Amino acid sequence: MQCRLVYQWAVLTLMATTWAFADGGADHQKAQPFPIKLGTSGGNVNDSSRLFCCSGTLGSLVTKNGMQYILSNNHVLARSNQASPGEDISQPGLIDNNCRIPPIVADFTETPSLGAKNVDAAIALVRSGAVDPTGYILDIGPLSPDAQPASIGLSVKKSGRTTGLTTGTIGSINTDVNVQYQSGCGKGKKFTISYRNQVVIKGSGFSAGGDSGSLIVTNADSNPQPVGLLFAGSSTSTVGNPILDVINALGISFSTTSSTGSTGSANPSASISIEGPAASELDYAKTVKERHKKELFALEPVLGIGVGQDDDNPSEAVIVVYLETGRPLPQRLSRRLDGLKVKVVTTERFVAYGNENWGDNTSSAK
Repeated sequence: MQCRLVYQWAVLTLMATTWAFADGGADHQKAQPFPIKLGTSGGNVNDSSRLFCCSGTLGSLVTKNGMQYILSNNHVLARSNQASPGEDISQPGLIDNNCRIPPIVADFTETPSLGAKNVDAAIALVRSGAVDPTGYILDIGPLSPDAQPASIGLSVKKSGRTTGLTTGTIGSINTDVNVQYQSGCGKGKKFTISYRNQVVIKGSGFSAGGDSGSLIVTNADSNPQPVGLLFAGSSTSTVGNPILDVINALGISFSTTSSTGSTGSANPSASISIEGPAASELDYAKTVKERHKKELFALEPVLGIGVGQDDDNPSEAVIVVYLETGRPLPQRLSRRLDGLKVKVVTTERFVAYGNENWGDNTSSAK
């Protein structure tokens, strides 16, 4: 999610982007004629404060009980647990409309409390004629109704408000991670929520503040499959909820009609071939991670722990430990755990708010 500073009805961009993006996100920040396409700027019209207004991404179209909804994050649609059902959801978001209320496309409907079901997800009931009923996502198109479980090395893409269309690779799965939030738009108490078994896309440039709510999908030319829901990140990594967790938490389907698809369905594509650890190795790595995560999180610089693959030997499973940038390597951090290599990834703290640099402290951005 991203915010802008308001001063005498002017809107100031808090920091310029430092990455090269597919389209810079410019087309994803514009007001669209109805019916809008998704992967676009949007958010709750009440998500503002005296100095800031905040927005994220309206990620995708889903169906529940025969009705169509926009899927995004709790902290985008529900103002981090503070919204009441019926609050207006706009496109574009306030940040891209000089902090004035833009056209309304949906009404906030439902969300699990942050962390309650291990997801940061929410839905908003689409207003008649406001959203493309095919669920078309900018630069991606329509989706397959079937979910694709995340796997190490899987090539993925997303369409979001700030960085537009980007591609990346899943670096770790089953990742336990601590994510920082802020209670208000550009203000308020910061708090941390712990998530289990999340998906992490490796490398910089896949996302930035304002891309929260984007749907992560397989990198297919047509009808890609949902993989995860982007909700947090840093300048080096992006974190997403596994899509089956989101589906089950909200009781939704990615079918755009009430007659096809099924809630919680998973139909991995037979055409996706990935070089990676064998299933038995992954199962062992997951067991090792669970066995040691308490002692690892006791080491102060540790921000997350997951299961990945060795850089030199992709068929070898490793334990991935995310350490805070600038902190010394803990002396008690072993190079191996129960025979598995430990791969260290340095990163800033994972946050669910920020500017183009994900939570840059100089911006007071959400």
